[in-house]
Amino acid sequence: MSEFTSKIRTIQWIDTYSRMVDQTKFPDKFEYVDIKTGEDMFSAIRTMIVRGAPAIGIAGAHGIVLFAQEGIDKFNTREEFSSWLIQKAEYMKTSRPTAVNLMWACQKQIEVIKSSTSDKAGLIEELKQNAIKLENEDIEINKKIGDYGAEVVPKGATILTHCNAGALATVGYGTALGVVRSAFAKDNTVQVFADETRPRQQGARITTLELTMDGIPVTLITDGMCSYFMKKGMIDMVCVGADRIAANGDTANKIGTYTVAIAAKYHNIPFYVAAPLSTIDTTIKTGDEIIIEERSHEEVTMINGKSVCAEGVNVINPGFDVTPNELIAGIITEKGILRPDYKNSIKEVFQK
Repeated sequence: MSEFTSKIRTIQWIDTYSRMVDQTKFPDKFEYVDIKTGEDMFSAIRTMIVRGAPAIGIAGAHGIVLFAQEGIDKFNTREEFSSWLIQKAEYMKTSRPTAVNLMWACQKQIEVIKSSTSDKAGLIEELKQNAIKLENEDIEINKKIGDYGAEVVPKGATILTHCNAGALATVGYGTALGVVRSAFAKDNTVQVFADETRPRQQGARITTLELTMDGIPVTLITDGMCSYFMKKGMIDMVCVGADRIAANGDTANKIGTYTVAIAAKYHNIPFYVAAPLSTIDTTIKTGDEIIIEERSHEEVTMINGKSVCAEGVNVINPGFDVTPNELIAGIITEKGILRPDYKNSIKEVFQK
């Protein structure tokens, strides 16, 4: 497994609270914030203080522990406490609708609640330890993804990525940028081109920040430039993360990813998705079933607090799009790289 270690720890349980990097402050400040109530965690996920599918999954697991700590004295019986906690876990799942890791991690905590025979205090400790376990597993899973992905990175490659699927989207290593980190550990001539990723500019604000912190060469480009550089032969491969992958391999990721995939296909550039198996939702057959989050119009109409368009203009702001499976060269997971036919390869990996 890769020995490369990112300097970033995005989220971590500490004693009785959750500590996370406040990603709304980038690039001006790199600050940690302590989340101490379940409602504050719900808000942190919804307002993108914490973002990235794996990271918000861990945040959801932490949030259920926070609710448990708050509710221990509100109920006379263990049964009432458990029933209330399950309701809070289901509520936490609704903080954002697209990334399936959130639902997956919350469900892992529900399983603990249902299977535990401990008293209320014991149940809280079990939930806390399960959240910490999920935290630590995320880093190990991401390193495995990185190492499998590094095998398909050409020597001296320039890798295009869209949005941020790095240490700051996970607990601390990254999926798409985990591939970059593992490849860079073997070949320090590897570099990254990062799309700025309008409208929230996660590529500009976050990807460039964390790669710079880790000493990995990165060049920032606007979203509309990717095909230009592909045509000039300056991009060797594309690697992106995912928020939800359907059973047939259709992949939801940050808005604009589909456009990049189309351009890559036209220019015969391999387009890879890097994601843990927890991002694959086998309960849905195709990407048509993925709920796409509609976000605030102000994300499009305002930059740095100033309007950039005519007042009252109509705005549509989907947070994600779905890349059809036929545009994807491989899905890099902790159990290896899945290849087409994805319906079969996904089914097989879950049977192992």
